[in-house]
Amino acid sequence: MALSARDGQLFWRSEIGGELSASPVADESTIYVASETTDADGKRSVSSGSLRALGRDGGVTKWLTPIVKPLRGALTLSGERLFAGGTDGRAYAFDKRTGGVLWSIPFASPFSGQPVAANGRVYFGSEDGTLLALDESTGKLLWRFKTKGAIRGPVAVAQGRVFFGSADAYIYAVDAKNGRQDWRKRTGAGVEAVVLSGESLLVASLDNFAYLLNLKGSVLWKRLLPGRISAQPLALQEAALFTPLSSSTAVVLALKDGKQVNALPTGEEMTSSAAPIVVGDSVFVTTEHGFVAFSRPNDASVKKPLQ
Repeated sequence: MALSARDGQLFWRSEIGGELSASPVADESTIYVASETTDADGKRSVSSGSLRALGRDGGVTKWLTPIVKPLRGALTLSGERLFAGGTDGRAYAFDKRTGGVLWSIPFASPFSGQPVAANGRVYFGSEDGTLLALDESTGKLLWRFKTKGAIRGPVAVAQGRVFFGSADAYIYAVDAKNGRQDWRKRTGAGVEAVVLSGESLLVASLDNFAYLLNLKGSVLWKRLLPGRISAQPLALQEAALFTPLSSSTAVVLALKDGKQVNALPTGEEMTSSAAPIVVGDSVFVTTEHGFVAFSRPNDASVKKPLQ
């Protein structure tokens, strides 16, 4: 469905042929949606994936591509290509204009994260703890790096390095050219989200702590939050928004020192790993049964809290 960012009113609703199986993605004219069908008893079918393109104006289906197994995690756009990983361990590239499969490469373990495309490469993290670097055009495997835990969050790419977290509780930095490890930093539990913020790396961990590291791996600060953090934090000007699981309050920390500068009550628990997003002048946070919208800060100072 499509809602107005200003007041939450329904624009349109569209049938997607089953349950949503991966986070959708959109461009200027189209929304790309992955789904899986269910049987009459409500159980997931053994082979039930599909990918479709919906027009942004009215939700009309432009094309539909059946897939042997459902896609998981999140879809990613890069130019005319759409990337996704499947429960059958296949990494996919689709033509976003037609839905045609450009390449499909099988690997040993399922995917449930978000591919990231950068500098002609696309990075996939798998459930067996392997980070894969593939050529964006051909799907050719360029290198792989093995950790001891699942890699589910998106990577960050900067200064010739790839930064990512693993369920083995480490944050990693590897060379983007060959996948060789540059450094790693241990946290207290699995790491499912990292995001670049200027010359620093924001990290959300299941140990209930938020971290800020420099790109050499040194911890600049860490702050205890009221719940585990699986969602990617949202950097807003000089602050960052975190959405701890099982908490009913989103937390805003200053990037400079990690001190809390605001708390945003959501009215009910946050149980999703969906990241907060900005649409226009609003910040949207996913809760157990819907969305909550907050006004976006209108200047670069964290001294003025979100309303």
